[in-house]
Amino acid sequence: MAKTETKSPAKEEKTPKAANPATKAEITIAEKLVELYRLQSIDSQADRIRTQRGELPLEVQDLEDEVAGLETRLKKLEDELAEAEQAVADKTNFIKDAKAAIKKYEGQQAKVRNNREYDSLSKEVEFQNLEIQLAEKRIKEGKFTIDSKKSVVDESTKLYKERKKDLDLKKKELDDIISETEKEEKDLQKKSDAAAKQIEERLLSAYRRIRGNARNGLAVVPFERGSCGGCFNAIPPQRQLDIRSHKKIIVCEHCGRILVDEYVVERVKGENA
Repeated sequence: MAKTETKSPAKEEKTPKAANPATKAEITIAEKLVELYRLQSIDSQADRIRTQRGELPLEVQDLEDEVAGLETRLKKLEDELAEAEQAVADKTNFIKDAKAAIKKYEGQQAKVRNNREYDSLSKEVEFQNLEIQLAEKRIKEGKFTIDSKKSVVDESTKLYKERKKDLDLKKKELDDIISETEKEEKDLQKKSDAAAKQIEERLLSAYRRIRGNARNGLAVVPFERGSCGGCFNAIPPQRQLDIRSHKKIIVCEHCGRILVDEYVVERVKGENA
């Protein structure tokens, strides 16, 4: 008897609903813009803290360089002064030795037996007197050099102390400002690092490049009243619609900054409220 084949009922195939790529893209780009603007907001807060220091870091650096230069110059002058004083001391000792030699030669002259020995001793005495005269001349010149060097050393020491005092005051002022904002700055740095991790590497690199080239550190800016929030140039109406559509990341045609709309701005403001 032939077997009757029983066909299992065909499983009903479920057709998945097609995803709306446009909607997904919009959400993705919108979230990317929110993440970028969030990072910009954090970095801008840190920039404002650093701005409070004003020109102090540069002033401190300039004073440090100046003080280091004055210290080097003062050390050189002091070394030159010490050398001049040593030269005078050497010449003074030389004169003492020469006078002792003259006294010895004159004593020997009283005991000579012939004119040849007497003349020889007389020449030694004459030579030592000439050496004494030359040494006295060098001592006079050396003392003049010492007086001049001392005057320059005194002026340089005074200027060095004044600049060192200025440096200490500026450094204290800078340290006070840093200590007041140190905790807040560290907290913002942690937030910045955390926010940066949420951004894909390509966008993060572009953000940092734009921010590095911008004088005010703004890489992501809202457009307000039809103008770029970075360079304030007008944005064409069609481009404003493109920014609001969140279909792609739009940059300013004039300054190259990334542009966001009020939706992105309000999202980030809501997080900080």
